[in-house]
Amino acid sequence: MSHYTRPLNRQDYKTLTLAALGGALEFYDFIIFVFFAAVVGELFFPADIPEWLRQVQTFGIFAAGYLARPLGGIIMAHFGDLVGRKKMFTLSILLMAVPTLAIGLLPTYASMGIVAPVLLLLMRILQGAAIGGEVPGAWVFVAEHVPARRIGIACGTLTAGLTVGILLGSVVATLINTSMTPQAVHEWGWRIPFLLGGAFGLVAMYLRRWLQETPIFLEMQQRKALAQELPVKAVVVRHQKAVVISMLLTWLLSAGIVVVILMSPVWLQKQYGFAPAVTLQANSIATIMLCFGCLIAGLAADRFGASLTFIVGSLLLAGTSWAFYHLAGAHPEQLFLLYGIVGLCVGVVGAVPYVMVRAFPAEVRFTGISFSYNVSYAIFGGLTPIAVTLLMGVSPMAPAWYVLALALMGLVLGIWLRGERHQLMAHTPVNEG
Repeated sequence: MSHYTRPLNRQDYKTLTLAALGGALEFYDFIIFVFFAAVVGELFFPADIPEWLRQVQTFGIFAAGYLARPLGGIIMAHFGDLVGRKKMFTLSILLMAVPTLAIGLLPTYASMGIVAPVLLLLMRILQGAAIGGEVPGAWVFVAEHVPARRIGIACGTLTAGLTVGILLGSVVATLINTSMTPQAVHEWGWRIPFLLGGAFGLVAMYLRRWLQETPIFLEMQQRKALAQELPVKAVVVRHQKAVVISMLLTWLLSAGIVVVILMSPVWLQKQYGFAPAVTLQANSIATIMLCFGCLIAGLAADRFGASLTFIVGSLLLAGTSWAFYHLAGAHPEQLFLLYGIVGLCVGVVGAVPYVMVRAFPAEVRFTGISFSYNVSYAIFGGLTPIAVTLLMGVSPMAPAWYVLALALMGLVLGIWLRGERHQLMAHTPVNEG
């Protein structure tokens, strides 16, 4: 039986489980900052500055994590394409665990003055660099391990794992805020999620020792087919079409999750007056459904191809998001159902890595995905909240319009992939036997 058609074996499942677990814990480490941004802002900046300036500085430190992603991602991918996927895959989790642990131990402004926010910024930059290498690295790693006909479900599983990290952050934040007094959270409780995250990360790094280097990389090493020039130069010069399509797909992925999952709870509170506790519960349901959506999209990509998956998935996203934003206020009893269904349909982004992994040849694959994904994520992941907030000045339904525009872009990309299937998908990651 050829490598192309064989079913997933025990080693594949082990690889997928360890990769998804590590991805979930890394994403938890990166996202937990959001849930405690207000407390961190109070503790790490002078008490006498205006509130708006404190918020700007706190979110500036959060944004620094996003801006560090491209640089960290490109450097790690460079070595991933030259010295091996596994080494970088283990390094990225160490680079995330140590700064997260450090944030939990940092002295505050009261005891260290200006040194405290500077150290916080430094740790945040290291976290951003780590996540920049982790996500593309994980997609390449699992895609190069499994049979070609199973790439969709492998990448979908991993994307679902990252989503579990967001959910874990939300659950930990809820537990700490409900089981402790605000004063206790302020004094020492905020440190717990960071210390937990650092400890989780070190455990995940230890577990990654049992992963094996990908067969594709080993084969390239034997054939001496590793990139002869700078991988990033080869990507920019020779694979522009793959870069553009990967950047647009990343926009769909990042903005879909940022608007529907991260921004909507606050929008529901402001627009329709829902209680924060209710929006948090609804958000948890949507996030769980997003995990299932990622798995379904991965399976669909394997079964029906990326083109049909994006065409159908984008149409479903357009319809369900429009219904969610417009009907949740009039039918509050349907909030959980509406938010759950739109969460499921955002899951179409689970098919994004399937296209990206197949768009670049193996010798520059890690760099190609990392460059496209991280540059796009820094731009669109960072600017989407600002854009949507500004658009809300024009229309309170700005999130609905933004997600509708994204869904239309997904539809256009799906149709374009139909025509380009043979050209862009020429680089199937494995020897098809």
